[in-house]
Amino acid sequence: MSKGIPKRSDDYSLWYNELVKKADLAENSPVRGCMIIKPYGYSIWEKMQAAIDKMFKDTGHSNAYFPLLIPKSFLSKEAEHVEGFAKECAVVTHYRLKNDSGGSGLIVDPEAKLEEELIIRPTSETVIWTAYKNWIQSYRDLPVLVNQWANIVRWEMRTRLFLRTTEFLWQEGHTAHSTKQEAIEETIQMLNIYADFAENFMALPVIKGIKTESERFAGAVDTYSIEALMQDGKALQSGTSHFLGQNFSKAFDVKFATREGNLEYVWGTSWGVSTRLMGALIMAHSDDDGLVLPPKLAPLQVVIVPIYKNDEDKNAISEKALKIKLGLEGKGLTVKYDDRDTYKPGWKFSEYELKGVPIRIAIGPRDLENETVEIARRDTKEKSTRSVMGVEKYLPELLEQIQDNIYQKALKYRDEHITNVQNYDQFKQVLEDKGGFILAHWDGTTETEDKIKEETKASIRCIPLNQVMESGKCIYSGKESQQKVLFARAY
Repeated sequence: MSKGIPKRSDDYSLWYNELVKKADLAENSPVRGCMIIKPYGYSIWEKMQAAIDKMFKDTGHSNAYFPLLIPKSFLSKEAEHVEGFAKECAVVTHYRLKNDSGGSGLIVDPEAKLEEELIIRPTSETVIWTAYKNWIQSYRDLPVLVNQWANIVRWEMRTRLFLRTTEFLWQEGHTAHSTKQEAIEETIQMLNIYADFAENFMALPVIKGIKTESERFAGAVDTYSIEALMQDGKALQSGTSHFLGQNFSKAFDVKFATREGNLEYVWGTSWGVSTRLMGALIMAHSDDDGLVLPPKLAPLQVVIVPIYKNDEDKNAISEKALKIKLGLEGKGLTVKYDDRDTYKPGWKFSEYELKGVPIRIAIGPRDLENETVEIARRDTKEKSTRSVMGVEKYLPELLEQIQDNIYQKALKYRDEHITNVQNYDQFKQVLEDKGGFILAHWDGTTETEDKIKEETKASIRCIPLNQVMESGKCIYSGKESQQKVLFARAY
């Protein structure tokens, strides 16, 4: 099987784009900037959804669904919010088509103009807080802990499959609380859930931090994020959690009666991750031969490939393979027996390597005689021969080892690409020669942040949480600084 994937070292961007397509994850749609997520890609997203959704429900959140279309007037109620999203909005102005009398096909019916334009949701704060005004009357109605799985449209000029598309899938949580402290605790809790998912399911080490004012979500008081490092040394924001304060409750007049009988504005949060996580999964772990998937998110954890020359061998091998498959499925593993006779074993090996299946089992006539199988790991390419009797016990343990090995490899790369710098010349040199995350002092001004970004294309990814305060001088302005921030070029 010819994979036709360029090497990462030759063209990382092309490697990524070709891998997404060749591994059958997604393809471009007829609508510019949108994508078709193919069944194999969507099955990975479903595994992500299931894991994250359980984490949400375990912490008391419930799922709901809100409209795709938002009245334009809703969006204009929170000033920072509308300013942040105005340039990305797709607008519905008419509700009907008709045949052109001139014979040129369908046209928009000018008589079907909407009284008020509708915005295809770029995010749902406005429509959700409109609903919360009806839902929340007193402290007894709080907290409201709601999540939505939905699609979003943001009109992007430069798009890339999974990483940045005009339409994408995500979840967005929106909660309302009676106190500021409770809302802040919720914001941090959700940030930690995202970090837990990234590290324990995606095998992706992340740095948790708070965004600078210029990188903050439009309408938030504070935005927290998890930042991950890809194999080309660029950062990827992989999840955000926002403390909204009372900004949206005031904009939409959402008040509640306290225990003491006073009327107060509620405190809000919002938080989300999207199909961008698919891009992170691919770019953090995969190699020149294809996907490398952590077992916890792999649609197929084990594939069994028979090797035979005649029907007699095939029948005997199939009987043994199906017993192994049944036993492994009894252990909770997802297993496929590929007995297609339209492809040779070597072609199948290459296909499953491309698709990142963590473990491949091969069984031939000699294996049948010896009561053994050949086991190949996708992450290290190592092969070993094992007794059929021990496979059921060994493979679940091996999958755990593979999950941990993928994480440790990504962690080693990340840690080797965090560099402390003391001055701007060193900053620029590291950025060009090594890339990765750079820890450096910053004077706290948007002006300096913008200058550095303009000159180097590196942005402040976050101010890392729980760092030890350290006095120093800003690398750019030389002004006093009390802490370091995390810079990187980013997607």
